[in-house]
Amino acid sequence: MSRLAVVTGGTRGIGRGVAEVLLGGGWTVIATGATAAEVAAASPGERLANCLLDVTDQAGVDGFVNTLDRLDALVNCAGILRRGEEYDLTVFEKVVAVNLTGTMRMCVACHALLKASGGAILNTASMLSLFGGPLVPAYSASKGGVAQLTKSLAGHWAADGIRVNAIAPGWIATEMTRGLRDDTGRAAAILERTPQGRWGTPEDVGRVAAMLLSPDAGFVTGTIVPVDGGYSAV
Repeated sequence: MSRLAVVTGGTRGIGRGVAEVLLGGGWTVIATGATAAEVAAASPGERLANCLLDVTDQAGVDGFVNTLDRLDALVNCAGILRRGEEYDLTVFEKVVAVNLTGTMRMCVACHALLKASGGAILNTASMLSLFGGPLVPAYSASKGGVAQLTKSLAGHWAADGIRVNAIAPGWIATEMTRGLRDDTGRAAAILERTPQGRWGTPEDVGRVAAMLLSPDAGFVTGTIVPVDGGYSAV
């Protein structure tokens, strides 16, 4: 029986890249999306199911988790960003509700299943866990929170046999960064600052995710691993 992973936000972007790499490694994957349109647009597979899930809905999350009889890994990739709008407190609260509280909600809901399997959690932080984002204060605050949440859960749940780590993606070529990639000036500045001189891909992130979920990382917990081509190192 193959290992089972749930990837929230797994119907597109970085989450989809993680899901596809895990599939290639023999995992069975349930990828969730926040809207019916996202789920409908995502292709299913032999070991891949796509389903609708709002990580801000406690009843929905509980109902989803109750359908699972086992779980080996939880990958929290569900996230939103509202560039230029996040100084509106309603927008700020929504971003934090999805990115930070939604991550915690999924971790708590899946705790018992992961304890039973000796499984692992992988959260999605960001390079903005380290830097401020003037146009995205809610996104930056939520991702800083994800980094600290990861460390806290790792310390508390180690006794349950659950490892908790996070990836911190940099500039990845997804729909979320399309506006920046289409802005010649901004794109050039980003690539000049990035030592590897290119945009990352969802698969770049997925390969690191797969490693952190594997037995090879069996003594790794509480870490935040940048996947940014060196951007945060210079």
